[in-house]
Amino acid sequence: MSQAATKKRAEDNLIRWRQDPVQFVREEFKVEPDKWQKRCLRNYANGEKSKGRRSGAKACKGPGKTAALAWIAWHFLVCYPFPKIAATSITAGNLRDGLWAEMAKWQKKSDICNQMYTWTITRIFHNDYPEEWFMTARAWSKSASPEQQANTLAGLHADYIMFMIDECGGIPDAVMAAAEAALANAGTEVNPHAIAKIVIMGNPTHLSGPLYRACTKEKSLWDMIEITGDPDDPERSPRISKQWANEQIKKYGRDNAWVLVNVFGKFPPASMNALIGPDDMEAAMNRVIDVSAYEHAPKILGVDVARQGDDRTVIFPRQGLVAFKPRILRIPDSVQIAGQVANAIKKWNPDAVNVDNTGGWGSGVIDSLRTWGYAVNDVQFAGKANDYVYFNKRAEMNMEAAHWVKNGGCLPRIDELTEEAVAITYFHNKDKLQIVEKDQIKAELGRSPDLWDGLGLTFAFPVAKRNPYDAVHGTSSNGSDYVPLPGMGNNGGGKTVDEYNPLD
Repeated sequence: MSQAATKKRAEDNLIRWRQDPVQFVREEFKVEPDKWQKRCLRNYANGEKSKGRRSGAKACKGPGKTAALAWIAWHFLVCYPFPKIAATSITAGNLRDGLWAEMAKWQKKSDICNQMYTWTITRIFHNDYPEEWFMTARAWSKSASPEQQANTLAGLHADYIMFMIDECGGIPDAVMAAAEAALANAGTEVNPHAIAKIVIMGNPTHLSGPLYRACTKEKSLWDMIEITGDPDDPERSPRISKQWANEQIKKYGRDNAWVLVNVFGKFPPASMNALIGPDDMEAAMNRVIDVSAYEHAPKILGVDVARQGDDRTVIFPRQGLVAFKPRILRIPDSVQIAGQVANAIKKWNPDAVNVDNTGGWGSGVIDSLRTWGYAVNDVQFAGKANDYVYFNKRAEMNMEAAHWVKNGGCLPRIDELTEEAVAITYFHNKDKLQIVEKDQIKAELGRSPDLWDGLGLTFAFPVAKRNPYDAVHGTSSNGSDYVPLPGMGNNGGGKTVDEYNPLD
């Protein structure tokens, strides 16, 4: 279709589409929305409670909410004159990989969206009015002050304005406050022709914040719907596999916090909090510390043994405040893995070697090493923690690793390590801190968090340096020269923690 014909088609259908966004989706994107998606689209257009001013969804995992958000955004861009949309999410990466990628996907399916608008990594705009007709991606930092967070959605002024917040469960109140301010005058006697909308969606992970309030004490102000994957609910999302849902329920129970959030789309008894944020990981990867800050600390190897074909064996070296570049192996044979660990021990002479033996996966490695005369520690992730505040050893290691990162730890730059760390959540189980199950994290990531587990294993037990003399005189107990990390001191030069692996 020519550009002129496309514009004419848009003009001929605007009024009809504005009144019924479901028809817009059918005709422009050539798809039939799910039942809950139709409700969501119509709530955004003219909800019963808010007349479309405040709408959204509290959702289980994977029902197609990002697609619904993208349809709403494109509808607003196409059907209203000179609109402005600000979109944000729990992190900049989540916004980029989620909603922003979804906007690009659906743009390609529509002649109007594809020919009349330009998509960039931070902005989508009308080709004829790029400065007045657009959608912009906004990010906020967890380390920012409430005032700085509020500025995330500030600065937009138009007669047709919309704020779109994805993964709203963990969004701070200050971000929502800026969006709420835009509703003050639109559609009132001050500016009766203006339209302002807020659309939010997210998983019910927190018992506070904008999503929780919209579903509880502010329920009368919002047109919110609940999306469930409960296999026994006839209104369940058809995009959630019944087999998968039943497996999660059978494995963890209907009252499990992760099941409540991700399968049923319900708030858990206690908030599910992120173990650590991307800003904390970035700071640790940018950190440079002097050798004197860690040279007297014990050297520890964390060994996470691969459990399945797609998993990796990780040998992670850490000395005090510095975690060095790990060795990553894809070897199915336990004796060969043990041989690699033995080489690492001979090379680095660690004070402790902690090997994951949860479910017996590491038993062959441990047995081989002990047969060869190496002292290694058997670590059971499901075992009892040293500190009673933790539900089990796994929770203890994860929390101790997170505290270490936040309190001055120095990490090698590995993007996968950040992805794994930020995917982990925890909650309070009665009076103890519990980490969500590894299988649940694996389902979220699409892989096992082997790198983070390897680092976590270095925090399994308290460790004392066997021979403090080594650090003072710069030699190891086997007599070889020992330089913990060349170039990391104030003298500059040499290798950085990104490049240096003491096991090589």
